[in-house]
Amino acid sequence: MHILFLNPQGNFDQKDSHLTEHADFGGQLVYVKEISKALVEQYPGLNVDIITRRFTGTGWSNEFGKEISYYPGTSRRLRIVRISCGNDSFLRKELLWQHIPEWTDNIIRFYGEQLPDYATAHYGDGGYAAVLLKKKTGIPFTFTGHSLGAQKLDKLYKKEPDFNKLDKWYHFSRRIQAERLSLQYADTIITSTNMERYKQYSHPLYRDVVNVDENGKFAVIPPGVNTHLCNQIVDEEDRALFRRIEKEGVETQKPSIILSSRLDDKKNHISAVRAYAESKALQQKASLGIFIRGVKNPYEKVGKLPEKERIILQSIIDEIDRNQLRDKVFFLNLTSQKELAGAYKYFALKHSLFVLTAFYEPFGLAPIEAGACGLVPVTTKNGGPGDIFKEDMGILVDPADTEDIAGGIAKAFGNYEEYAGKVIRLVKEKYTWEKTAEGYYRAVSGVLGSSYEKDFDLPELDAKELILRHFKSL
Repeated sequence: MHILFLNPQGNFDQKDSHLTEHADFGGQLVYVKEISKALVEQYPGLNVDIITRRFTGTGWSNEFGKEISYYPGTSRRLRIVRISCGNDSFLRKELLWQHIPEWTDNIIRFYGEQLPDYATAHYGDGGYAAVLLKKKTGIPFTFTGHSLGAQKLDKLYKKEPDFNKLDKWYHFSRRIQAERLSLQYADTIITSTNMERYKQYSHPLYRDVVNVDENGKFAVIPPGVNTHLCNQIVDEEDRALFRRIEKEGVETQKPSIILSSRLDDKKNHISAVRAYAESKALQQKASLGIFIRGVKNPYEKVGKLPEKERIILQSIIDEIDRNQLRDKVFFLNLTSQKELAGAYKYFALKHSLFVLTAFYEPFGLAPIEAGACGLVPVTTKNGGPGDIFKEDMGILVDPADTEDIAGGIAKAFGNYEEYAGKVIRLVKEKYTWEKTAEGYYRAVSGVLGSSYEKDFDLPELDAKELILRHFKSL
């Protein structure tokens, strides 16, 4: 069997260059990479290609210009295949839409008569490519939306009610239409949680193309943790990192409250910082640690960051200075997933917490990665964490309520050993990439061998009128 993973945005390479430090190089790259690796390891007769976009340009890894490459130490049955479209420059995901038809044609041309058996599509752009691929070849596909455009649009529209301004940057007209087509033509829709299935996919902008109660259409398959990386085993690389952390003068006598998400509005770092600033008890109990990749001295380097990240980091620094907290807050520059896992292990030995106060988290992989290393997670109640940590498996908080955040942190510290043990058991039982790969294999195998529709008519990639009617009905 030969399976494609369609991912036009971001990119994949041997060294995980830029992984998670750019909005287009986020968690979905980790997701696709780890499932692909687990699939070829568990199923010897399976070949997997991760299909992404080929580009060159200054500031990017040379790997992104190669047509085919492989991850070190993995089976050669897993390939990274880069297909060109548009120009040779990197294009942020919002600018890819007009090039997806060309990208899809070039994929078909690349394989010739040796077409793969199945495709999995990720995000709306990958989904749209899968729809076009199915129309032209009949190849069936699963669609994993990760996060859908309608929810993001609703939130942004409250701040900026001029849809044309939003559409100019985010291209919601194209994105939401692509998602609608992906939902309509997918053989299986994969979600990470039941909450994601029933809340995200029941939005009015999708309701006429998908029925969330249709069990045969959906498969709930949670992501997993790389347990080879995220565990409680301390190796020599970890010990070297431990020495570096202590050399940099990080407070090591007390536990820490760790924030470790990329600088993005929706991650809502500021609420966690304010909760800490407002609580003298938390300040006495713990330090506040903020992990930022690629920034060695945020107080001095904040002005050099891209605008959106600079605004977020400056608001954090302003809150720290307003409350005279520089002696209680530290920043840590981590440059790889290995270093991140090592830092989690270090602070777990200090009985520290991982805190995620995102306004909404589609799944919540980061908290269970931290939990696998021994940290106790305190997470937003909105989205996937509500499913993962239900039945008192963890601490859920209201991201808009700093008192609730502070109370959740205090509760976690008060029952540390209990929650740490629960999370470690939870990861081992339910959240490994091997189990995720098993779910994907079942979903794919259940569809293969059927006959498939192709040469169907597709509307233009434009949902503007539908969107405007939606806002008028509110």
